[in-house]
Amino acid sequence: MSRAKGRGRGVTPRAEDFSAWYNEVVQQAELADYSPVRGSMVIRPWGYGIWERMQRALDDMFRETGHENAYFPLLIPMSFIEREQEHVEGFKPELAVVTHAGGKELEEPYVVRPTSETIIYAMYAKWVQSYRDLPILLNQWANVMRWELRTRLFLRTAEFLWQEGHTAHATEAEAEAEARLILGVYRRFMEEWIAMPPLTGLKSDSEKFAGAVRSYACEALMQDGKALQAGTSHMLGQNFARQFGLKFQSEEGREEYAWNTSWGVSTRLVGGMVMTHGDDVGVVVPPKLAPAQAIVVPIARGDARAAVLERADAVAAALGEAGVRTRVDRRMHLSPGAKFFEWERKGAPVRVEIGPRDVERGGVVVAERVAGAGAGRKEALREAEAVAGMPARLEALQSRLLERARARREANSWRGEVSSVGELGEILDSGVGFVYSGWSGDPDVETRVKEATKATIRVIPGRELRSATAPQHCPGGGRARMEVVWARAY
Repeated sequence: MSRAKGRGRGVTPRAEDFSAWYNEVVQQAELADYSPVRGSMVIRPWGYGIWERMQRALDDMFRETGHENAYFPLLIPMSFIEREQEHVEGFKPELAVVTHAGGKELEEPYVVRPTSETIIYAMYAKWVQSYRDLPILLNQWANVMRWELRTRLFLRTAEFLWQEGHTAHATEAEAEAEARLILGVYRRFMEEWIAMPPLTGLKSDSEKFAGAVRSYACEALMQDGKALQAGTSHMLGQNFARQFGLKFQSEEGREEYAWNTSWGVSTRLVGGMVMTHGDDVGVVVPPKLAPAQAIVVPIARGDARAAVLERADAVAAALGEAGVRTRVDRRMHLSPGAKFFEWERKGAPVRVEIGPRDVERGGVVVAERVAGAGAGRKEALREAEAVAGMPARLEALQSRLLERARARREANSWRGEVSSVGELGEILDSGVGFVYSGWSGDPDVETRVKEATKATIRVIPGRELRSATAPQHCPGGGRARMEVVWARAY
């Protein structure tokens, strides 16, 4: 789309200013809006509907792997946060603290939940006495507060919604398997539902979660070439168990500390969806996540209105019976063109148009939102044909989005030898998103790269994502001990 055309439709083109484009399409699609509370957003129905679809899909996946839902308090005693030193240092700048309640100063301040490891493992310590009480596999859907200095709708807000899983195990091997299991669940969800293919792997020590032994992450590439940390899974070891007395009697009769994991994804995924699939018209919502997959738009005035509305309702009912989430746009104060534009910028996958002539011929016009080869076109179809073919059409649209995102990721990845920090910076400046290179394991190299290029190690990739030929050199000099992926990130 040309610059003029993009502005004519009220959206800054992505190529001109990706950040401005993002803010505009999120608000124009009515996904979310800024609130009177500093750094916090209001999630509007269309955006919340997308989040609800994410919740349901993930919740089913968690249950399939043996996890149950629970709920823990929003307020956490400050003394709990302070018990795990590395944890508190990692979160201290972002804490929101309650010092007064009931008209008086509290004896001990409470922290508004930034994450729940401390209070959850304090409760686990009450519930666990024997190895027979393990494992505990719980998940919580909740809100959290992190007092961010710079905020952006969905991507980084002071308050956001998420799920956080917390588990306790009898052995290190079980906890490690759990952390890797959830990483795989996240990756499958992101690919199958968001059509956003992430790189998965281990975080370097400097990038891991505060208080973890090992952190695993899903890193997705956005259209502007930046990485988005879309989900994390942490093997916490026994750090929190020791601080909160989470002990059990082993099968051999020994007293041992439990092994813990924690893992989470948030409403940041909605932002990731927007930046992965959106275009210069607006948002593109994958069919699996769309609150309404097909929007039926009746086009009629005067005497034809009643017949067209009746036909629109019948088509919507037939689509519903076929398993398609459908909505009829009955607003008669808006022109058909205004409705088309609204649903295009909201990213509804398919639009079904019905006018007087369509009623006469027993047909409809189907328009797909996703652009691409053979798509984005309008088709005049018989009503029965359109209804019967809609599930397959939506499935094809979902697959096309994943294929496009994966192809874009690979086209914007660079693999090979990188002999210096300067060369790494030049590769990133050329527009490459993910740079695979060797790394010696020296954290000083990470620091030098970050200072010189603003890039960090996003993941040490898993075996299936590594290059066919392992790189031999580290950008900081010397031999490589492993392969890593560098990127500039949100």
